[in-house]
Amino acid sequence: MDLLASRGRVGMVRTVPAGFPPGSDVANLTVMGYDPRKYYSGRSPLEAASIGVTLGPDDVAFRCNLVTLRLTGGKSGVSGKGRRAIMEDFSAGHITTQEARLLIEEIDSKLGSDHIRFYPGVSYRHLMVWKGGKDKIECTPPHDIQDKDILDYLPRGEGDEVINALMEASTELLLAHPVNKARQEKGKRMANSVWFWGQGKRPSMPTFREKFGIEGSMISAVDLTKGIGIYAGFEVITVPGATGWLDTNYVGKAEHALFSLKTKDIVYVHVEAPDEAGHTGDLKNKIKAIEDFDEFVVGNIMHGMKQFDEYRILVLPDHPTPIEIRTHSDDPVPFIIYDNKAEREGEPISYDEQIANRKDALFVEEGHTLMELFLKK
Repeated sequence: MDLLASRGRVGMVRTVPAGFPPGSDVANLTVMGYDPRKYYSGRSPLEAASIGVTLGPDDVAFRCNLVTLRLTGGKSGVSGKGRRAIMEDFSAGHITTQEARLLIEEIDSKLGSDHIRFYPGVSYRHLMVWKGGKDKIECTPPHDIQDKDILDYLPRGEGDEVINALMEASTELLLAHPVNKARQEKGKRMANSVWFWGQGKRPSMPTFREKFGIEGSMISAVDLTKGIGIYAGFEVITVPGATGWLDTNYVGKAEHALFSLKTKDIVYVHVEAPDEAGHTGDLKNKIKAIEDFDEFVVGNIMHGMKQFDEYRILVLPDHPTPIEIRTHSDDPVPFIIYDNKAEREGEPISYDEQIANRKDALFVEEGHTLMELFLKK
């Protein structure tokens, strides 16, 4: 990335418009060239598209995390008399997709109804759809309340009694499940509750071809970015071994991206591990995630792009996830635009936030216009 920065154009871009939560949904829409002020309707409807769930006009989709709560006192539930529940891990120890599927299927079997259905996703990330549900409930992302008592962050607003009751009921159901008993015996964190957030109804947005006149593909391990790709009309490529964590198949993502470019004009490669490490506050893992991304994704793509006569590469995070606060922030992020036909000559540049202090740095206030700048001939 330092090499690309030294030879390309660098700057800062605001990926989260004023007044919007600094979520991956808003930020990735922005990076893709879609103004969230026009097209954002919630996170979960995008994830629903990736999972293959078609939403009706009155359906409300909720992200359904499997989480680990640290329960103390009381006899049952997450908010019963005398019981406290601390958000210990928003990812339930990065539970495997196979284990999680069994848990979500059990939740759907026991707590689902004609109006509420649960759908398995990847690792701890799942979906709940509420037919004719309420979408104005105030919900808090679980990664924002690490090590905090959940009592002050339970969903509030019209219809909150429905989803709070589901969360309450899920705890006892999950605690008794064989998957969790096995995890406990192995010293792993149990997925002992569901947590709802990121709700919304299906969006309406033009395809990337309608907007920019070109075809693309999406490579990601998470349903959110896959869903954005689906709504954008991209081919969504599944890479074996892509997990969204430190063990993801970085090399496979680069290889699939290069192969896709033989038939597509643009490929969007998303890597989740640096963000996840930021949420856990683990400096060692965050450094490893960034170094692995640099070597195995950026490095392999740079090498492979030599097969093309003309090409451009855009590098940036969708949003910051500082170790210090362990959640997202809405600060601008550094970006690189490298054009192999317009290499810049000059001193070496380190790709980091200090780019903001450079006299030649660009600043893109309207983040959704960065894609136009990248594609401009």
